[in-house]
Amino acid sequence: MAQGSDSNDASYKSPSPGSRPSSEDDPKKVMRREKNRLAAQKSRLRQTQKADSLHLESEKLEKLNAALKKEVKHLTDEFDYLKTMLTKHELVCTGGVAQNPDLHYSPHQNSYHHQHIAVPHYQR
Repeated sequence: MAQGSDSNDASYKSPSPGSRPSSEDDPKKVMRREKNRLAAQKSRLRQTQKADSLHLESEKLEKLNAALKKEVKHLTDEFDYLKTMLTKHELVCTGGVAQNPDLHYSPHQNSYHHQHIAVPHYQR
């Protein structure tokens, strides 16, 4: 047999299970593990709160975006309506010749005057 490989060699001693202090018995390790566990728990809680906060902010911004899109649509519709009304009015007042919509020459009075359009306000 090879030297040093004899299992009955008295110089080699295997550690017995009870001879080393377990990690559960070491107060420093226990304290460190407890602190680490609490820190991990606190970190997970902060992560959850941040995710919840971001979700609420996202919902709020989506509602605001929808409201702004609705307002843009309304203003675009009103613009188109008023532009159409102005074009129709210019054709009537100028005999088909478009001019500055705020100032028109009156051949009867030899002066410029403001034209007022009597149309109902655009309905929302």
